Amino acid sequence: MTDARRFRRTFAFSSSAWFLFALDRLVVTTAVPAIRTDLRTDVADTTWIVNAYPLAFAVLLLSGAALGDRFGRRRMFTLGMAIFTGGSALAAVAPSVEVLVAARAIQGAGGAIFTPLALALLAAVTPPDRRGGVVGAWGAVGGLGVAAGPLVGGVLTDTAGWRWIFWIDVPLGVLLVGLAPRWLVESRGPHRKLDLRGMVLVTAGILGPVWALVEAGTTGWTRWQVSAALGTGALALAMFVWWERRAASPMLPMRLFTRRAFSTACLAALLMYAALFGALFLVTQLLQTGLGADPLDAGARMMPMVVMPMLLTPLSGVLADRWGTRPLLVAGVGLVGLGAAGLAVVAAPDVSYLALIPAFVAVGAGSGVFFAPVTVAILGGVDATEQGIASGAATAVREVGAVLGVALLGSVLAGQGELTAPDRFIAGEVPAFWGAAALGVAGVLAALAVPTFAARRPACRGPDGAKLGGWRRSCSNGSRSWRACSGPSTKRGPATARRS
Repeated sequence: MTDARRFRRTFAFSSSAWFLFALDRLVVTTAVPAIRTDLRTDVADTTWIVNAYPLAFAVLLLSGAALGDRFGRRRMFTLGMAIFTGGSALAAVAPSVEVLVAARAIQGAGGAIFTPLALALLAAVTPPDRRGGVVGAWGAVGGLGVAAGPLVGGVLTDTAGWRWIFWIDVPLGVLLVGLAPRWLVESRGPHRKLDLRGMVLVTAGILGPVWALVEAGTTGWTRWQVSAALGTGALALAMFVWWERRAASPMLPMRLFTRRAFSTACLAALLMYAALFGALFLVTQLLQTGLGADPLDAGARMMPMVVMPMLLTPLSGVLADRWGTRPLLVAGVGLVGLGAAGLAVVAAPDVSYLALIPAFVAVGAGSGVFFAPVTVAILGGVDATEQGIASGAATAVREVGAVLGVALLGSVLAGQGELTAPDRFIAGEVPAFWGAAALGVAGVLAALAVPTFAARRPACRGPDGAKLGGWRRSCSNGSRSWRACSGPSTKRGPATARRS
């Protein structure tokens, strides 16, 4: 097989897998009200339908790459895709909400294995001089999946039933599982040990608070089970930090969080994802349960929100090169908070769709402005040799933010709203949207603490015009010429240049 043919096949495989995972993140949002009616469940249970997927993904993500390094990336990619496909089939036939939540967790676990390995397999067959463009195209496929999710979910739920949002995964999943051993090239990484103790502790540490938030919304904060879950989660997280600082092969090296750029960017991302995905969950409930739209109409009406990231994400990367990352991070999370506040102000049983559009655009634009600069900031805060583990850790933090946002704001909705009448339901939506706005304000404060990075600039050149040290920091006085540069040539990671 020629290198070009191998590259094309690997790109098709990895991008198809990434599209499936991204699609399933939001495809369920417009189907939630129909699922709630069909399975006769409440708002609290529907938050688990949304959260089980990213929760399992976040907990197991850092172990997915380690499994590929140890047992073979192609082999584990195939296994992860098989798990994801099996979870999709189980979700499609789920007779109860408990089985559906378990199936969503299985989907997330499979995604945690194949998603990081899909990118690793693609990088292994991509020439270094094409890697940036190829990874960008791979990411764009994922963006298409995210944008298509609410609309696809609405169309299928309205025309064929909500179970088909999961059935559509099965044929492509089976195809990928069948062809992967023949078309993909096996590769391995450094022989890494699995941090099983860390996995158990971080699972308990995340699951406890999430369960407490969901339950408190319907039963109140005074139940001893809620307090016990919060206490157990806090203890597990403390033990996780203690263990990771001493483990020989930690799944999440704590030294990363001693660096201001990495820790503040992760905090801003956590708050941003909490506000964004919590707001998306609330919007689907508002459109269908509060305003009576059917799933197809709800998916179509959300398009101003989900299309904006596709339009603005490439532009935000260019602007980050010129302006640095901090202004864009502040603007991104600020727009999401502003959009959530706008929804809190206008939400009413008789609100028109036109009144919702500015808030939808603000939320979508904020996410599009935020995504690329936060990646630059996170990778710019660590050494080049640590960028792989830093990227995985940051992704896990963002997914935890999404889980906490849906759990927290869903808890407010469940506690303040009622399903018996649209006006009573929207009465719970308003404080929940204000909660999303508050998360946005907190995210702005965190973003202001992030050191600003600009993307890499051409190296300063010596008197003979030769480039010194490859890609490097910009000169200390901002000049690109060697004669005017008084600073030393310091090589940084592939996405960093200027920091202040």
